[in-house]
Amino acid sequence: MTTLSQPKRTRLSKEEKRVLGATLVGTTVEWYDFFIYANAAAIVFASQYFGPVGEDNPQLAQLFSYASIGISFLFRPLGAVIAGWIGDKFGRRVVLMLTLGLMGLATTLVGLLPTYASIGIWAPILLMVLRILQWVSAGGEWGGAALMAVEHAPTKRRGLFGAYPQIGVPLGMLLASAILGIFSLALSSEQFHNWGWRVPFLLSFVLIFIGYYIRQRVAETPVFQELRENADQTKTPLKQLFKEDWRTVVKAALAFAGNNAAGYMVTGGFVLGYVTSTHGVSETNMLMLVSLAAAIWIFTTLFAGIISDRIGRRRTYLFGFAFQLIWSIPMFLLIDTGKMGLIVFAVLIFTIPIGLSYGPQSAMYSEMFPSRTRLSGVSISYAIGAILGGAFAPTIAQYLVSQTGWVGTVGIYLMIMALISGIAVFLIREPLGAPLTPQLEEEAAAKIPQPH
Repeated sequence: MTTLSQPKRTRLSKEEKRVLGATLVGTTVEWYDFFIYANAAAIVFASQYFGPVGEDNPQLAQLFSYASIGISFLFRPLGAVIAGWIGDKFGRRVVLMLTLGLMGLATTLVGLLPTYASIGIWAPILLMVLRILQWVSAGGEWGGAALMAVEHAPTKRRGLFGAYPQIGVPLGMLLASAILGIFSLALSSEQFHNWGWRVPFLLSFVLIFIGYYIRQRVAETPVFQELRENADQTKTPLKQLFKEDWRTVVKAALAFAGNNAAGYMVTGGFVLGYVTSTHGVSETNMLMLVSLAAAIWIFTTLFAGIISDRIGRRRTYLFGFAFQLIWSIPMFLLIDTGKMGLIVFAVLIFTIPIGLSYGPQSAMYSEMFPSRTRLSGVSISYAIGAILGGAFAPTIAQYLVSQTGWVGTVGIYLMIMALISGIAVFLIREPLGAPLTPQLEEEAAAKIPQPH
């Protein structure tokens, strides 16, 4: 695809560093809030909020706890639609400020929420309401952060810039699991389950202020400034998106589903819950493992973003899904040994395919959609892909194991998801270097031969 040449630069400008810092810190805080809930759902919420349904069958209470994660995913497209409309009309920066505040408020309130023993059925209901608010926020957060990074990036470094909001996810996961692990280690089991798990939720109140301060110092993206100056914003971005680019939305969503399903086996708590309940491994050891996996996932994601600038987005993605196909069943067979060394090895290796099919996502999505509807396109595609992939992945995994008695069926499930996403990526035209600004889009379109 034709693009204008840019002078080669090796050093980042002050504004570029500020943008990378803002997308990284803000996204880290947002996903810290998310993963605190996911980890608590694996080890605490079943007894605290869904205990009565598990009196005769403890697995049923755990199933309800995982389902509280999945059901809330259904509201993520609502957040994507709202944020997409705001972002395409009023700017990417506005979206980032709104989503950060909403996520922090919901997370803090979870930390204050009474249990089923205190207020009965209202406890799980209010827990679900707060989780839904978290996902409404998350539905708009990722798209705004991705575009803030990529639309500020030099053309040949979009993969690198786009990887920064991506590594905010494993950083948030690292922070969440590490803090929960510290409290689990420092407190007795009774203290941790009674009140200790609440403290990490309440810490969100402080982290939100840090993220808000950093984000409010970042300028709007050059792409949106050009749209605003030329009055190029569409009045109905959602309608235009589904009229002109619905095929792109479908392919982008399916491309993400396989990665999201794989990620939620580890980050959504299934591996954590399965190993602690089935093999008796301590919660502290598993939380530390999740923290270590998150740390390595940071590097595999950043590496994938960088190499996608060289070998292309599609090829990087396809390498990741091929690896997922190969490793999924062996990973769960190693996990099922119950031996901590093999569990560590299995999970850490799995961060490689997850990183390869996640690092290039911000850049690839941004290059796939036109500027006028870009935020709506990337946010909605991401939200739909998350529903198809991760929404009920821990619940499906729990169900498969309970029905078959063999954890290898979870590996087969992840192989199927990798195959579906790999086909979707194969059908995407390589977007590397696509024009992002309205002017360059028009120039590229003008050079396409018209049919006679």
